[in-house]
Amino acid sequence: MAKQYILGVDQSTQGTKALLFNAEGDLICRADLPHEQIINEKGWVEHNPLEIYNNTIAVVKAVVDKAGIDKNEIAGLGISNQRETAVVWNRETGEPVYNAIVWQCARGEAICQRIVREHADTAKMVQAHTGLQLSPYFSAAKIAWVLEQVEGAKELAESNRICHGTVDSWLVYKLTGGSVYKTDYSNASRTQMYDVRHLQWDEEVCGLFGIDTKNLAEVCDSDSLFGETDFDGYLEEKIPIHAVLGDSHGALFGQGCLKPGMTKATYGTGSSVMMNIGEKPVFSSKGVVTSLAWGMGGKVNYVLEGNINYTGAVISWLQKDLKLISSAKESQQLAESANPADKTYLVPAFTGLGAPYWDSNATGIISGMTRTTGQAELVRAALDCIAYQITDIVKVMGEDAGVALEELRVDGGPTRNGYLMQFQSDMLGIPVQVPDAEELSGIGAAYAAGLALHIYNKERVFERMSRRRFDKQMPDDLQQQKYQGWKEAVQMVLTEK
Repeated sequence: MAKQYILGVDQSTQGTKALLFNAEGDLICRADLPHEQIINEKGWVEHNPLEIYNNTIAVVKAVVDKAGIDKNEIAGLGISNQRETAVVWNRETGEPVYNAIVWQCARGEAICQRIVREHADTAKMVQAHTGLQLSPYFSAAKIAWVLEQVEGAKELAESNRICHGTVDSWLVYKLTGGSVYKTDYSNASRTQMYDVRHLQWDEEVCGLFGIDTKNLAEVCDSDSLFGETDFDGYLEEKIPIHAVLGDSHGALFGQGCLKPGMTKATYGTGSSVMMNIGEKPVFSSKGVVTSLAWGMGGKVNYVLEGNINYTGAVISWLQKDLKLISSAKESQQLAESANPADKTYLVPAFTGLGAPYWDSNATGIISGMTRTTGQAELVRAALDCIAYQITDIVKVMGEDAGVALEELRVDGGPTRNGYLMQFQSDMLGIPVQVPDAEELSGIGAAYAAGLALHIYNKERVFERMSRRRFDKQMPDDLQQQKYQGWKEAVQMVLTEK
């Protein structure tokens, strides 16, 4: 019997999803589990790596049971994962030496500042080599913190008995019983340790962080074979792990943004805005970064990317902390009922600002309130700040790449909010395309695996997705007025002006 199903595992910031696809590339079933968000009084954010791995096994079992398929008909697995989050574990025992330090966590700021103090012009060198601005956002400073602060970690590293990398490398290692220690180009390029021009771990940059490249994973094409797994004995026969992609790269691939100039925005806890720029890198001077989109078929593609710390998380903040809404769905109705004349702005710099500002010390602000500002106006300001942040990055990318964007393809839970999508189109002045599918990160990884296994046809599989289109409706003068107000609000929170 021909194996006809592809599994996608999307290991995201909030939880882990298993997605099951048929031979045509249709998503037929999904199962997911959340994991604990470990946050202390300093605002440090961690995850338990073992909980993530155990949840991965559990959701795979759950999706097979839920779909009612023969598990022996699964042909292969593709993995997408939260990026920049750093896991450090004992190479011999497979046990974590510390919790995963999440991408949102800026505890490595002091390490980055120390590097700048001790080494002249280092920040420029790091960006020239890695495509990334020196920042605690990326994995290197997080790994360095573990090596410096966690008892026994430095000794393990010095004797090359340690592994440290992104979540994909942890899952591949665990799923293959410790026999494979690999990552892909997309994830490697987000660690701040990888030379994106020469496609190798960068000895000079790693040295700044006190990291030995011998302890880093082998970097492979995103659609290569990453070993085989039976999910801790769940399957009777092992299946190949035939794709690994960082979640935003998976979404870019799943959206079909395969040609230079095509751009997508993922609205998750935070957001990634990503533009495919082809087979040659372009380095930004305006606050966005250069990364590898993927390596497939022996060739790499590059992207320009801007990352935002708080987008979908702003909606969660409205619900869970401020109690202004009872569900995310309620935010659209309230925003649409808000006073059109209200000029309230929210800048959600809860843990600093990401691209294109890169100010880790910025703090949030609500400005422009009057006595008539109420629940609806605050909710609308929260939704608007998501669109404003995306607009900041898209404008910079277009300038750096020298292209005029024709459309923005979007994905993620907040894209179900019609008010937000319309406002996004109004701010950008271009169509916003919302696919009928939601799980674009996992779809991208599964499609890459299915293509590598010759189950999917590249032309047909991307044509199956339908989209809802939002076109600009706001007058130009009003759009300019609103966007200028946003830029002024941002200036209030920046610590380096």
